[in-house]
Amino acid sequence: MRISFCCTDTQAQPWLEGLRAAFPGADVEPWSAGAAAADYAVVWTPPQQFIDEQTKLKGIFNIGAGVDALMKLRLPPGVPVVKLDDAGMSVQMAEYVCHAVIRHFREFDGYEADAAEGKWSYRKPHQRQDFPVGVMGLGVLGERVARALAQFEFPVLGWSRSAKVIDGVQCFSGEAGFNDFLAASRILVCLLPLTPNTDNIMRRDTLARLQPGGYVINVARGSHLVDDDLIALIDSGHLSGATLDVFRTEPLPAAHPFWKHPKITVTPHTSARTLREESIAQIAGKIRALESGAPIAGLAGVVDPNQGY
Repeated sequence: MRISFCCTDTQAQPWLEGLRAAFPGADVEPWSAGAAAADYAVVWTPPQQFIDEQTKLKGIFNIGAGVDALMKLRLPPGVPVVKLDDAGMSVQMAEYVCHAVIRHFREFDGYEADAAEGKWSYRKPHQRQDFPVGVMGLGVLGERVARALAQFEFPVLGWSRSAKVIDGVQCFSGEAGFNDFLAASRILVCLLPLTPNTDNIMRRDTLARLQPGGYVINVARGSHLVDDDLIALIDSGHLSGATLDVFRTEPLPAAHPFWKHPKITVTPHTSARTLREESIAQIAGKIRALESGAPIAGLAGVVDPNQGY
């Protein structure tokens, strides 16, 4: 068996060592132009040349949950694309989002600003029922986030393309439920996959439907959000601020207004990092399943190319 590793912006050697340890008898090599045909590919934002040259693949494994970069390529028909379905990312995402929600709800940003000026301040506590949190996207990560928020007794709403049932979460679905979902939310968390249908989904007309004083948390993809529309709605007072972990251009350019906006918190795409050991174990288990003849439909994380995730 031959496994080709083609991951940009990733230190290859630790991944190669881990995959070789998982498959002692396999040929595991980093890809270079003209490399021998492989049975399986482990990738992150590979070039089209890689896909075009690797004509004998039985599976393409993405080392992340987001596959929007892969979906832009001409992929070979019939070859399954498999994304990470958790691998330690969901608990990280739940930590990040809960921290952002609680920091906003408890006004810890205000306390931090006062402390920096040596002020001993007090703010009247808010009521949780006045801060319903809407989670857009109820996949593996979104569901974990929604359940975690419910543990803090916030009213939690969820929206997804197809109907879902989650204990403690009021679920909306499809176009018919989208506006009602937004209108019922004060804090909006984006965990959607990036597809043509979700590109620019957070724009002036949709964000304006949030309750007054709304707050935006984006941990999905930068292209979900129209930057100028967010800033305009914050400056108008309809939105109270945002916590943003993903951006249209990364690293975020030094001149971008998000950096210095007093009501926007920026983090460097760190809400849920890929954990290498857990990811290798998951990928190895799925490759073994395919090698043993298990049906593709039985694997978790198989991407539907028609949906783009």
